[in-house]
Amino acid sequence: MRYLMPLPRPDADGPRLAAGWLRFDRVAVLTRQAAPEIVPVGRLSDADLTPLTAARPDIAGLTFDRPRIMGILNVTPDSFSDGGLFLTPEAALDRARAMAAADLLDIGGESTRPGAEEVSPEEEAARVLPVLTALKGRKLSIDTRKADVARAALEAGAALVNDVSAMTHDPAMAEAVARANAPICLMHSVGTPQTMQDNPAYDDVVLDVFDALAERIAAAEAAGIPRARIIADPGIGFGKTQAHNLALLRRIGLFHGLGVPILLGASRKRFIGDIGGAVTAADRMPGTLAVTLAAVAQGIQMHRVHDVAEVAQGLALWRETGDWNGPVWH
Repeated sequence: MRYLMPLPRPDADGPRLAAGWLRFDRVAVLTRQAAPEIVPVGRLSDADLTPLTAARPDIAGLTFDRPRIMGILNVTPDSFSDGGLFLTPEAALDRARAMAAADLLDIGGESTRPGAEEVSPEEEAARVLPVLTALKGRKLSIDTRKADVARAALEAGAALVNDVSAMTHDPAMAEAVARANAPICLMHSVGTPQTMQDNPAYDDVVLDVFDALAERIAAAEAAGIPRARIIADPGIGFGKTQAHNLALLRRIGLFHGLGVPILLGASRKRFIGDIGGAVTAADRMPGTLAVTLAAVAQGIQMHRVHDVAEVAQGLALWRETGDWNGPVWH
């Protein structure tokens, strides 16, 4: 199998990548058997180009012709970065107001950090439903692996389900999302939060994750969730070493070949602290912004972050000073 990674550049006169803010006139052709080959787009078939160039349908009322920010709102006692800070509805609402620049708020009631223990659907729902109800009027997503929580959250106003297990944790999730005509973000992970960092191994992490996400997208379509309602996330930090994370980030543009919007969730993660010398998660905003802008330069459409105002500021400056085909969003 061959995989195509678009190579955007400022002076490219080729097609727009996913009808977005970048143009590309070459691709890197990757296989499992040979070194990458650089090929001009003129040598590609329409079938090759369409997943890379087609506009992504709106999801949860958002277009993807510009980078979007998903703000993280953890209503949990044990999340790795902000556990316990926003556990009460009042604290969560204050945090939501501080993330006014987010295009979407992702509400989570169960930590999925390495080693985290699972909580019951009842406890998870009790944490998130008051916050979802209080935040009606904002664009919201529910960060859950459980169908019962997803159903309740969608009824309470969530517009997207963000499932870090890509519908593998709860067999009922696919039917719940399909029946609600809701969109879903499918994230790649291995094992469970308790086991996912126990010596994760891949033949080729980038291609293996691509194939796994393609399989989960196919499973979602088979369950009645159209591709037009799917977002994919390569799952930085979920069953990956630092080397795996960096390999995915360097070639994250490859995932445009899935033909769906791509979400990056690298905010404040341990590899940023290890590389940037920031032991405390809350001190990893500069590294998070650097990773975000590098991904924007590869056309990644949605960015799940804790530090919404800072990332929004960085994107505003990138937009005004960048020369990537003159960023087109307003």
